[in-house]
Amino acid sequence: MAAVTASPVRVEARLDLPLSRWLWLVKWVLVVPHCIVLCFLWVAFVLLTVVAFFAILFTGRYPRGIFDFNVGVLRWSWRVSYYAYGGLGTDRYPPFSLREEPDYPARLDIARPGELSRGLVLVKWWLLALPHYLVLGFFLGGFREVWDGGLIGLLALFAGVSLAVAGRYPTGIFDLVVGLNRWVLRVAAYAALMTDTYPPFRLDQGAADPADSSPGAARGGR
Repeated sequence: MAAVTASPVRVEARLDLPLSRWLWLVKWVLVVPHCIVLCFLWVAFVLLTVVAFFAILFTGRYPRGIFDFNVGVLRWSWRVSYYAYGGLGTDRYPPFSLREEPDYPARLDIARPGELSRGLVLVKWWLLALPHYLVLGFFLGGFREVWDGGLIGLLALFAGVSLAVAGRYPTGIFDLVVGLNRWVLRVAAYAALMTDTYPPFRLDQGAADPADSSPGAARGGR
């Protein structure tokens, strides 16, 4: 079997048991404050990515401050998505933070690049990423600050119904939901010019990212 090449975008999640049978019904209200903040953060994300585009074009470098901020926005969005209808994998309210939160059950990290290609920056965010955009349109049902709808939202709905009826989150759905979100975040980082590593057309399911080589990586429960 061929070895899986680790992505510079590392996405992990833990099924945070026990989960409430009914809290998922009102999480759309509970995340409203996050959605408001994320609207502003994503505006800043887009504007700063434009600045980074020119910085890479002329210097081959992604400004460190902009990189750290944009990673923080993606990290925040992933936590909120995982809490709400992009995952429903935890009942722990996500922190209002751009920083890494090691104890939160949804985590994201992106390896800071060294020198980036000045030529690729002209085409990777629209031309090279286009096939992924077509796939993600099916996953997401649209592009939003906190992704929901589409296949991911439908799977999260199935998980919510299972919680209400049986009091459990199906392991197979959990693995698939995390894998789909992992694909989304890899493409988001590539489109935001944060890496030159092309996202694989590969569904890496389960809690642990292939980049996580630790022997004790959990599959889903505690």
